[in-house]
Amino acid sequence: MTARPSLLDRGLRLFTDVRPGESGTALLLTLNIFVIFVAYSIMKVLREGLVLVAGGVDAKAASAAAQAILLLAIVPLYGMLASRVPRRRLINVVTTIFVACLGGFYILRLLHVSVGIVFYVWLGIFSVMVVAQFWGFANDVYTTDEGKRLFPIVMFGSSAGAVVGAWIPRFVQELIGVSQLFLVAGALLLLSIAISNLVDARERRRTELGVSDAFTTGTIPAATGQFRAATGEYRVPNEAYRQESGTFRAVTELPEDDEADAPPESTGGAFQLVFRSRYLLLMAGLVLLLNWVNSGGENILAAFVQATADRTVAAGDAAGRTAEELLNRFYSGYQGTVNLVGMGLQLFVVSRVIKYVSVPRAVLILPLVAFVGYAAILFVPILGMVRWMKTAENSTDYSLNNTVRQALFLPTTREEKYKAKQVVDSIGQRAGDVLAAVTWFGGTMWLGLGYTELAAVNLGLVAVWLVIAVFIGRRYARLEAVAEG
Repeated sequence: MTARPSLLDRGLRLFTDVRPGESGTALLLTLNIFVIFVAYSIMKVLREGLVLVAGGVDAKAASAAAQAILLLAIVPLYGMLASRVPRRRLINVVTTIFVACLGGFYILRLLHVSVGIVFYVWLGIFSVMVVAQFWGFANDVYTTDEGKRLFPIVMFGSSAGAVVGAWIPRFVQELIGVSQLFLVAGALLLLSIAISNLVDARERRRTELGVSDAFTTGTIPAATGQFRAATGEYRVPNEAYRQESGTFRAVTELPEDDEADAPPESTGGAFQLVFRSRYLLLMAGLVLLLNWVNSGGENILAAFVQATADRTVAAGDAAGRTAEELLNRFYSGYQGTVNLVGMGLQLFVVSRVIKYVSVPRAVLILPLVAFVGYAAILFVPILGMVRWMKTAENSTDYSLNNTVRQALFLPTTREEKYKAKQVVDSIGQRAGDVLAAVTWFGGTMWLGLGYTELAAVNLGLVAVWLVIAVFIGRRYARLEAVAEG
């Protein structure tokens, strides 16, 4: 007998295709990422004040480089842990370490120890590792078909969490003090651990009732060489799967004996997994270029805004406001518009695009939007054009592109979801940010490039990004077909 959809299932169908019984886990995962992003947004507010007091803008630049260097050491350690413990324990241990760090920052603040620079570096590591861990878990919970349908709902939690988290410090710090916000963020992360454990138990009951306790995801390591088939089973990649993923070295086959049903062990370190798979290398390149282009665009926008504010004040048209006040007013409206448009796209557009346009084509949309935007700046280099171009780029990135980028990991193996994803997301993001800074300072200070010339540089980067997106889409489609077969 076919299960009937609940009232909640039917309600969520306004936003995406929800099957009977799926709304519970989807909403729990949405709440989980919402809580994580509320905590992160609170910490972002703390970060800016602490680092500027500690060392100013130069300290921020140095801290960003330190994040990239530390991640090169931390990501392999994370991969080693993922190869040894189940996914539930992995999440519990890693998140608890970050909570303990927040407690340490709180104590140091009480002792009047300056923590600005250290906290800035720490938060940069947290922001990529914990978020990547969450999406690795979500990819592990869902099959490819389930993820494509339900990720649009889950991703809304991050958008809403970022908005809510940014407002909390403004009202709460006057009641409890600034330092106590460390404890608020820590409590939220503990709540996220509880939600993750609830989802893990719920999904194991749903999908692994007939599996021996020794071979369930509650027992085996998080990072194994299996992938999630369309049936929900965890399978060993066959030769066809390995060819489509572009794996250069075959995954170890299971022995033909009594242990044939045992899950394969991890087949390499985090960086090793990425460098031997064309699919993962392409995704690392995509993340790097995305952040390179986006950060470069933000620099161009900031330069236009600064120049416009200075001219307005100099001309006496600022109505008594300073340049700083004009900048704050601009960015308040700009960020508010980006968040509002992004949330609207996430709720009503993203699931339809994934369903009717498909993931391989959807991965092309953001670079196409960026290409049109930067080309427009070359012909109309004014603040209004830059503002609306960046609004379109960022709102598409925060909604559709983020959802699609997470969905690209659905047909990968468990070790790629937990280990390689940390490399792709963390190193790709930080390397892109560093390259954007080098491009900006090198272009403006050494080569004397103007804003339109830098927009042309971004246009060239977007062209490369588009080519990579085409190849990723093709490989994803073939991987998905193998997984479903």
